[in-house]
Amino acid sequence: MIQSLADLNPVLLALLATLFTWGCTAFGASFVFSTKKANPLVFDSMLAFAGGVMIAASFWSLLAPGIEMAESQGVPAYIPAAVGFLLGGVFLLLVDRILPMINDELYFKEIIDRKAKHRTAMLIFSITMHNIPEGLAVGVAFGALASDFTTSSLTGAIALALGIGIQNIPEGTAVSIPLRREGMSPKKSFFYGQFSGMVEPISAVIGAVAVIFIEPLLPYALSFAAGAMIFVVAKEVIPGSQERGHIQITTMSLMVGFVVMMILDVALG
Repeated sequence: MIQSLADLNPVLLALLATLFTWGCTAFGASFVFSTKKANPLVFDSMLAFAGGVMIAASFWSLLAPGIEMAESQGVPAYIPAAVGFLLGGVFLLLVDRILPMINDELYFKEIIDRKAKHRTAMLIFSITMHNIPEGLAVGVAFGALASDFTTSSLTGAIALALGIGIQNIPEGTAVSIPLRREGMSPKKSFFYGQFSGMVEPISAVIGAVAVIFIEPLLPYALSFAAGAMIFVVAKEVIPGSQERGHIQITTMSLMVGFVVMMILDVALG
């Protein structure tokens, strides 16, 4: 199995991996056809579990390999790690500053309540924008295989895509269910829900191509992806999973997610 994957182009692997993560988003969005309301406890637990997966992936699949590559290039290992990590957070901070500029009157005419319309528009745009660095993270992880194809690095890249895919399921639900509840048709609610994950394959291909042709940037790119993911977890995933009061359960779910991802990266790698 590993050998057969080794024969594939890393860019193609990145594309296939993010088609999977996009499919997970669509799967989450498809819940709109069976219900207008998601179970809050299940939803929050899944979100927290995904947060734990993302935290572990940020270190074992992104930061640690980036540090090793920086050392092999003769660069002080902490420089690419620190610079890239902080840039990832700053990038998403700037994205958050752009969010209020979306024209919700143009894209969400079917929702009657103006406040609900604006809130839902922000949710869709926010999740879509946050999916860009997640796609980049997967693309960078697979693009790195061009210079360092090992069982460990491949397992880490696959585990990262798996973790992001799991996290995308509640994200798809988080978009489609509110749209349906505010009066949009099930088909359109599903469309907008899965649309938020469509950017991941595009950004993954860009990330994979970039690190293949600009190899010295790879440690920075891996650290950038890690910083972006930690920003999402700290700002969106953890607060979002606990805002309905399920603090103890979601905390344990996050820890379980962290352990699962750690096992995938360490034991299987």
